[in-house]
Amino acid sequence: MEREEERFVLRNARHLAADYMRRVILPGDTVVDATMGNGKDTLFLAELVGESGHVYAFDVQAEAVERTGVRLTQAGMRGRTTLLLAGHETMAQHVGTPPRAVMFNLGWLPGAQHGVTTKTDTTLAAVDAAVRMVVPGGVVTVCIYPGHEEGNRELGALLAWAQALPVREFNVLHHRFLNAAAHTPQLLLIQKNE
Repeated sequence: MEREEERFVLRNARHLAADYMRRVILPGDTVVDATMGNGKDTLFLAELVGESGHVYAFDVQAEAVERTGVRLTQAGMRGRTTLLLAGHETMAQHVGTPPRAVMFNLGWLPGAQHGVTTKTDTTLAAVDAAVRMVVPGGVVTVCIYPGHEEGNRELGALLAWAQALPVREFNVLHHRFLNAAAHTPQLLLIQKNE
């Protein structure tokens, strides 16, 4: 039987993060969308975990929670999710089951004011909590947007933090497009060793 070949296209950091999530998440898993935004990643994760899985999604903006709730309801997947109007640095207080994956998409809410953005101190606390919480073999993806002042700070702090993670406990990969503009999004992939 012939197998239809899937064509590989190297795309942006968000697509790379999604590709990793598809490889790791299984139906029935618990996962976290640490930066809800407009709910695209929340919906994507809800599809991956299936009817028996669950997605916890965080955002500090009521507008994000509302938009995401509408998107999930329209897709018939609201019941697979818990939407929290809370900072991602509080995830350990809200997620009781160790997740298989945690997805971060830093920056600001698309289509909203850019005055509210993820902050380096809370992002570091959240990412550190995430790598401690995930199950062995689980992953954390972090899409970083260095095209603005806070994004540049986040990038520097996250790279320094990730380089210091113990190699016996974690594998860390940094994706950066070398021939792209300096503000092009970058991806950190962290996997907890089994």
